[in-house]
Amino acid sequence: MQRLPPLPSLQEIIRIYGLSAQKKLSQNFLLDMNLTKKIVRSAGKLNDALVIEVGPGPGGITRPILNSNTKKVIVIEKDRRFLPSLQILAEASSQKLEVVHGDILSTDLQQFVSPEFHSHWQDPPPNIHIIGNLPFSVSTPLIIQWLHHMSNKSSIWKFGRVPLTLTFQKEVAERIVAPPKSEYRCRLSVMSQYLCDAQLKFSIQGKAFVPPPKVDVGVVHFVPKVQPLIQQNFTLVEKVNRHLFQMPNKYYPKPLSTLFPLDREDLVSDMVEKSGINVELRAFELTIEDIGNLCNVYAEIVKKEPDIFTYDFRSKKSAKERRKRGTLIESLEEKLLSNYYVESDSENVDVAR
Repeated sequence: MQRLPPLPSLQEIIRIYGLSAQKKLSQNFLLDMNLTKKIVRSAGKLNDALVIEVGPGPGGITRPILNSNTKKVIVIEKDRRFLPSLQILAEASSQKLEVVHGDILSTDLQQFVSPEFHSHWQDPPPNIHIIGNLPFSVSTPLIIQWLHHMSNKSSIWKFGRVPLTLTFQKEVAERIVAPPKSEYRCRLSVMSQYLCDAQLKFSIQGKAFVPPPKVDVGVVHFVPKVQPLIQQNFTLVEKVNRHLFQMPNKYYPKPLSTLFPLDREDLVSDMVEKSGINVELRAFELTIEDIGNLCNVYAEIVKKEPDIFTYDFRSKKSAKERRKRGTLIESLEEKLLSNYYVESDSENVDVAR
């Protein structure tokens, strides 16, 4: 096994290059090598693997990756300040490490993969791993983007069911793996779990980072499923879930109604009736099978009436209609109550007489 030669410690690298974590980039350094090694071990065996690390910073996780008998390591770093210190690792690894300057949100990972790593989707995952200690500001939009690629078998997932090992704010990590009825169950739970087997490996206390964030961190391992649990287009599934979880404490038919224009209550009834789901359940109580049934019914509706899919209840026109309707309902309720009290007063007068 080829190992790195003796190198300056992370603390020395940070001092030599005058590095500091920038708050505006949500940067936090993990300098405890026992923890960085634990993150790398949670990714599984890396023998002869291609590893793509996201946001390496000064190289805390990069070092144990390089010491894991990998074949090739690609690190993608947005902050130019870290490039010189990463280049030291590249030279020490006999160029097994390639340093790429770029923004991961706009980087197509398939460009770094050679055909030798390809495997069929039905086969075990290819010997490719994505690992990253992600800035909190990037983690959620990035995993949604990658889940979309998985659903289409695009980008790096053209090469098979590439697994990921990523850090998140602990609360986000708990949401990703939350089961039905959990207080953490949300849209991200469903979007992650219908496409992946997601496992919270372990948590890291915030004080282990420099500077220490106010929250703890969770390490989540994702392995794409051979067959997604919902057989619908990702965009459709995401839209249904976005609407479902916008009112987490309401019974699910209420938030579902925002998928449709105000005068199409018949479509809400169709979704409830055809899905066969108890109307006294809230979104976080629904199973993925339940949500899959709702997605299937919504897809049938959209197939018959394509314009329904582009309806946006937050548009100015829709919002105006909803406000108008809300005002009308309030007016009717006020009138009914007024009539009730007038009749009650008349009855009281008759009794007095």
